[in-house]
Amino acid sequence: MKNGRYILAIDHGTSGVKTAIVDTKGHVLDFEFEKTPIYFLPGGGAEQDPEDWWQALVTTSKKIVEKGVVPPHDIAALCVSSTFSSTVAVDNRGRHLMNSLTWMDSRGAPYIKKMVKGFPSIEGYGLLNLLRWIPKTAGGPTLSGKDDIAHVLLTKYEFPDVYEKTYKFLPSKDYLNLRLTGECAASFDSMHLFWVTNIRDINNIRYDDALIDHLDIEREKLPHLKASTDILGTIRPEVAEEIGIGKDVKVIMGSADHQAACIGSGAVRDYEGHIYIGTSSWVQCVVPFKKTDVLHSIASFPTAIPGKYQSVNEQDIAGGCLGFLLDNVLFFKGGIVSEDVPENPYREIDRIARDAPPGSNKLIFTPWLNGERTPVDDIALRAGLYNISKTTTQGDIARSVLEGVAYNTRWSFQYVEKFVKRRVNPLNMVGGGAKSELWCQIFADVLDRDIRQVKDPMSANARGAAFIASVGLGEISFDDIPDLIEYENTFHPRKENRRIYDALFAEFVTIYKNNRAMYRRLNRGEGVR
Repeated sequence: MKNGRYILAIDHGTSGVKTAIVDTKGHVLDFEFEKTPIYFLPGGGAEQDPEDWWQALVTTSKKIVEKGVVPPHDIAALCVSSTFSSTVAVDNRGRHLMNSLTWMDSRGAPYIKKMVKGFPSIEGYGLLNLLRWIPKTAGGPTLSGKDDIAHVLLTKYEFPDVYEKTYKFLPSKDYLNLRLTGECAASFDSMHLFWVTNIRDINNIRYDDALIDHLDIEREKLPHLKASTDILGTIRPEVAEEIGIGKDVKVIMGSADHQAACIGSGAVRDYEGHIYIGTSSWVQCVVPFKKTDVLHSIASFPTAIPGKYQSVNEQDIAGGCLGFLLDNVLFFKGGIVSEDVPENPYREIDRIARDAPPGSNKLIFTPWLNGERTPVDDIALRAGLYNISKTTTQGDIARSVLEGVAYNTRWSFQYVEKFVKRRVNPLNMVGGGAKSELWCQIFADVLDRDIRQVKDPMSANARGAAFIASVGLGEISFDDIPDLIEYENTFHPRKENRRIYDALFAEFVTIYKNNRAMYRRLNRGEGVR
């Protein structure tokens, strides 16, 4: 690398922005993090202020550079990974016109349902509409209304003044790239949930005018498309000066969080899988084909890897359940922080959960705090604790939350394996949840698969962004990545826990089947909070 050997990797997540300095081999030298708020609104609204993202990006970047971890002139490129399906409307000067509608915002659901309905109906989709989308995009707008296209339609019909002034609708990553470079473009993968790109030829992804016309939106409001490894441009001089890096630093297009985590997990070869446990979660596998499972919301999406698809599914809340447990059950009382709260509360959850046996004395937690996406697309679902008794302990509750997330993953994973027509083993585990050895073992036991705990799992997205940049700069190839990944441990399924987890998983699915009508009655018209 002519101008240095390091990448400034930006991991923009729901809870905040992490900026890391990463070398071309994926070693994270150091990072800085800053939280960003989210605003929940009636009717399923979930917004964030893009200016908060930008200020967090600049602040964390400046702090990490000022630490002197590496000489600033050795930073050659900057690359962003950002939340999938968080949408920003910008004017022709690149200014955001309203808050971003995040991946949790479901207010556009009525417009999507109206757009895709028809007779005969299959899972809420008219047959003709399925035939309109699936051959081209491998999927279609989800009924939950959480995709980018739902956000665009919500803006058009409920914020018409904003829609009229919108120059481009951008994914969050590409908004940050616009602020970094002044260049307006999006990557093939980050645009996919607008559901207007034809991906039948993975090497020639392009906008589809028929889909755009059907949705009754303007093509000129959509950005130009580029590959994730393309160089978008050079960092704006004033931004470089504020952060403290060279004015010749290149900005690489980057990827959405799903795709960046895939790269950062090291599972980049065909049929290799990874589990990500952050605020949300997914279990995914790289595949060499385009395919769709309409019934379970699993489809092949573009990746940052040329010529490759990824079987994408997303579960709405996973690690976020731990935050709920902390805030409302274990250490907080009446909205006031307990004086007994430990310095590391998540480690304390692990300690408490270890006191309970596998199966949590048959206590079952359903993690549907924000509805669900896969394997069922249902915004009315809600979380719950089932089979509580007078003998239920704090340990049972804590462990049941960890197990409930794993049950939910198993529910989706069984369809992922059917999708790829093979047993996927081992699974690389990344995200904050992978820091917990107990949780890794629970996943191994519940899924009956080997779980490889990737070293520094919370940096998977930043590492993925750095790998994408390194490929873009010609330093490595994607084929090199598996040999660059290090593992802390491998967790094998314990046979003695097979029976209890098989039984409780079956009850977990039954809870959904028996209660889905009730959830819809209780939560009809309320959206997701």
